Amino acid sequence: MTTLYLIRHAEAEGNLYRIAQGQHESILTDRGWRQVQALERRFEGVHIDAVYTSDLYRTCATASAICRPRDLKPIRRKDLREICVGDWEQRTWGEIYRRTPVQMADFSTHPERWYVEGAETPAQVRDRMLAALQDIAAENDGKTVAVFSHGYAIRMVLAALQGMSLAEAGTTPHGDNTAVSLLEASHGVLRVLWRDDNTHLQTPEFLAGEKVRRRATALEPGLWFVPLDLQAHGAFFETCAAEAWEDAGECTPFSPQRLRNGITSRTTLVGFRDEEPVGLVQVGPAPGWISLLAIRREYRGRGFGVQLIGQAVQLARGRGAQTVRIAPPEEAAARTFLADYGFVPAETTAAGRTVLEKDIAFRKEFLGD
Repeated sequence: MTTLYLIRHAEAEGNLYRIAQGQHESILTDRGWRQVQALERRFEGVHIDAVYTSDLYRTCATASAICRPRDLKPIRRKDLREICVGDWEQRTWGEIYRRTPVQMADFSTHPERWYVEGAETPAQVRDRMLAALQDIAAENDGKTVAVFSHGYAIRMVLAALQGMSLAEAGTTPHGDNTAVSLLEASHGVLRVLWRDDNTHLQTPEFLAGEKVRRRATALEPGLWFVPLDLQAHGAFFETCAAEAWEDAGECTPFSPQRLRNGITSRTTLVGFRDEEPVGLVQVGPAPGWISLLAIRREYRGRGFGVQLIGQAVQLARGRGAQTVRIAPPEEAAARTFLADYGFVPAETTAAGRTVLEKDIAFRKEFLGD
């Protein structure tokens, strides 16, 4: 008999920034690393003979919770990857919902009829996951192994192992990041003992570090983004920026013309909720420099600001930056918000303002060969 712990990866950028990750690479968030620590505590004293993981960065990083304390090297397998979502890859859930609302609903609740261009079908994901788990069990007869994979792939395979059709799989729960399921394999037959346990994320030790966030959950649409068009978005651009300037307590008067003059050396995106513009993010002129991050007052406190950070991260990384940086006024409330999402003091400018910096680099140890 073989014992298999099937574990979902920790919170990654796509989960936080409301972007469809699929098989695209992304790093863990600060909260994700705290989940890794909680997972390590959970498995203290548990004997593990081998660790298998998908070859994507976020699972390899999560697997360190079990590998490092035991000096085990993870065995990477492509067939443990998340579902490839084709044309959806790296698009925000807000954009996906706006373009294909029916398909987005089907993705979660009706996998038997979901498909988009260039994607795997849920049935294909289920079948490759089943084959991978059976192969791993056969390789480790009589042993205990940990297998790290992804939310949708795990959901499909668990439903199949519990005797459910694809249509019935759409009624099953989504396991949290780092949720643990326990499987048993005997004579080539896999069965689920229990699934989606997250008790290691309910301990006082973990909860003490949690922030109260009004965040989108599961597949809630969120924002979609377009490049700034001054003719179409000019009034919103100036109003949103002026509010941010006022709320930050800037000493110098707000200058719409100066703001417009800086557009040519920067990339500015407008974030929309449905068809209503709600915020702005601007990166440049340096590759990872956030020169503007603003949400209209009536839309604050609803989890949209972190999605602006996500867009800044994507822009900066696409230009080769290893960090994103921003320098809000010393007394600005935005500093607390930014600290919650991994920004730390980096240096002080000549004007005496502290620059905040966030590391967005991939660690080589978690990248595939």
